[in-house]
Amino acid sequence: MASIWRTQGVIPYTIALFLNAFTDLGHKIIIQNTVFKIYDDQTQIIYTAILNALILLPFILLFTPSGYVSHRFSKVKVMRYGAFSAIVITLLITLCYYQGWFWTSFILTFLLAVQAALYSPAKYGYIKELATEKSLSSLNAIVQSFTTVAILSGIILYTILFENSLVLPYTNEADILHQIAPLGWLLVGGSVIEFLLTLRLIDAGVSVQSTFDFKKYFTGRYFGKNWRLIRRKREIFEAILFLSLFWSISQVILAVFGAYAKSTLGIQNTIIVQGLMAVAALGIIAGSIIATRLSRHYLHKGLIVAGGLILTLTLSILPNTHSLAIIGGTFFGFGIGGAMLIVALNSLIQSNTPSVHLPFVLAGNNWVQNIFMVSGLVLTTFFAYLGLDALWIFYAMLGVSLLLSIGALIRYKDYFIWLVLERIFALRYNIIPMHTHNVPREGAVLLLGNHISWIDWILVQVGLERRIRYLMERSIYEKPFIRPVMKIGEAIPISSNGAKDAFKNARTRLKNNEIVGLFPEGSISADGEIGKIYPGYQVIASRAEGVIVPFYIDGIYGSLFSRSSTRHAASKSWFRRNVRILYGEPLAMDSDPQTVYNAITTLKENTSAQ
Repeated sequence: MASIWRTQGVIPYTIALFLNAFTDLGHKIIIQNTVFKIYDDQTQIIYTAILNALILLPFILLFTPSGYVSHRFSKVKVMRYGAFSAIVITLLITLCYYQGWFWTSFILTFLLAVQAALYSPAKYGYIKELATEKSLSSLNAIVQSFTTVAILSGIILYTILFENSLVLPYTNEADILHQIAPLGWLLVGGSVIEFLLTLRLIDAGVSVQSTFDFKKYFTGRYFGKNWRLIRRKREIFEAILFLSLFWSISQVILAVFGAYAKSTLGIQNTIIVQGLMAVAALGIIAGSIIATRLSRHYLHKGLIVAGGLILTLTLSILPNTHSLAIIGGTFFGFGIGGAMLIVALNSLIQSNTPSVHLPFVLAGNNWVQNIFMVSGLVLTTFFAYLGLDALWIFYAMLGVSLLLSIGALIRYKDYFIWLVLERIFALRYNIIPMHTHNVPREGAVLLLGNHISWIDWILVQVGLERRIRYLMERSIYEKPFIRPVMKIGEAIPISSNGAKDAFKNARTRLKNNEIVGLFPEGSISADGEIGKIYPGYQVIASRAEGVIVPFYIDGIYGSLFSRSSTRHAASKSWFRRNVRILYGEPLAMDSDPQTVYNAITTLKENTSAQ
């Protein structure tokens, strides 16, 4: 992650995003805390839900225009004009504070959100202009962390300043606004600095000559076109749905927790209420760091499942405790799970979307997310109106989180299992994939390498995003505790009696442009040396298009999982064992065993020289 900071433009960009979120949140916190002070129970839930809905509605209404603006003009120009408009809006908000115009300032939340909706596709689309493919997850994690720090510091700072600005007595909203009015200048100052930072951004984008047809907009033709665009790739659309479920859960929890804390926990101080929710922001920072660490080789989709399961666990705890310490810990865990989802899903959307379509897809992402969030808030308002208390709403969100987790598990169960296996073995082994660029990102690949231990199949997969379909001995495949995992990983069982079917299956995999992996030595090495390469792989490779990629595993011999006679003594070492997996340059699919042997041997010699 350190190298991304050296990229020109990253520092002013991330600070500008920080101030953008800090300012938007500051006004919301002031209005939300005013509602907290004046209203109770269901009325408080309803007004808080309406406030949040005003922030979300522009993202729905401006779905098409926001995508068009980000596509038509360079993203830097959009951010500059957006930051300048925020200065004007915060000046109007400050005027409302001094005049005591609560409902006008309440409505101005909508105007501030309009600015954010038009700004959003540009600021997130700019990530792809700054980052390389390999650093996409890192920059997404940085953006998420900075945005989260802005949320955390905004909640804490504005709540503390709000509480310290109040002097009893106050009887209505206008009294409160008169007392806290100077805080408006903090909003204005943040917007001014944000604008100045956008002037330092590198404008590498170009304007596209196109016109906006209002007739197509109002008749829904633009909407239909953009809707088809975000649904073109199933994986992108599913990522948008998963993000939408997460944000709808978050919005409802934030809308309901204040009333729950006041009525059930007996908390009257907004600093405590907002502080507990702000702990989630710390969790998001921690989760972003974890997500970056686990995605250092590639975007690890197993994070999506892990994030969903963590959310479900925390939401099962939240309504069942009155301990402030446990509630704080629960919000922290909620933030970790949320960050795993946000970083992984946003990176997935950006990496799988062509640059020309990215503004429209990001705008569509905002649109779907906000439809979900507003729907959640509408239902929350309706249930509160009917007298349903916050506890039942918490349980409803637990159900939604469970739905998200199940959907993610069904979609990415193989990645999740690999994530678990990788983390288990990473406790003992420092696994270092090398030269992974030699494995093509698409097309048929036959992976051939040395066989040193019982966990080689895990080691070879660690650095590769594409899933490997291994051939493995049927007697091992059929073991009760191994078969479920191998079945999910779509391993191909082989035996002396069923070799023909296994080879046919493997050839089909290659025909479908997948990666097939096998260890052509046929058994685990007893001395750590490269054994004879048997020609059986040629049956699979015959008439197949693609390449053979040789690999060499170094450092695992002598471990508990190898056949070394000294493995038990070596396993008692307190130090983590360095294990390197080298991927060689691709070979022709018709390469003979001697050529493959020589390629693996060359990789071994390279490890000795390093």
